Amino acid sequence: MGWEVRMSNSRNVPYFFNEETSSSSWEPPAELSKEQVAQLPGAARYLSGGGGGAPAPTASPGQVRASHLLVKHRDSRNPSSWKEKSITRSKEEAIEILRGFQSEINDDESKFSELAGKNSDCSSYRSQGDLGFFRPGQMQKPFEEATFGLKVGEISDVVSTDSGVHLIMRTG
Repeated sequence: MGWEVRMSNSRNVPYFFNEETSSSSWEPPAELSKEQVAQLPGAARYLSGGGGGAPAPTASPGQVRASHLLVKHRDSRNPSSWKEKSITRSKEEAIEILRGFQSEINDDESKFSELAGKNSDCSSYRSQGDLGFFRPGQMQKPFEEATFGLKVGEISDVVSTDSGVHLIMRTG
């Protein structure tokens, strides 16, 4: 099996780590039942919500949870991603791409997650854009301000940061 539950230092939420493959996931391994997940090393310490199923992290006071869809451009602080070694598009082109995603999403949370999982230039694409919980001061200011200004379930308009342009969905 090789799986165990660990706590993320940066997000302060549990994740699943496979010692054998050195792979990690925010979601429980698909090949494991809820009962097997509950028996993993670290499960009793880090997973909440009872039943031993998926992690049910809760926010500490002052924290929010969000997902995002990032499109980088050539002026981003790191103009490369898992999809493209060297990103050459302009900021305006990145915004245009994001606007296309925005019209496709049309306030549909599951569509947001699907598109973030396929298209985000952030490594969070692996978890459909989920960034977990964070508190003030952990994200770039424009991202933080937009996220804290949303209600749970709301999706932002285009937000520009040094990382690129984002759509943000507040999830907690």
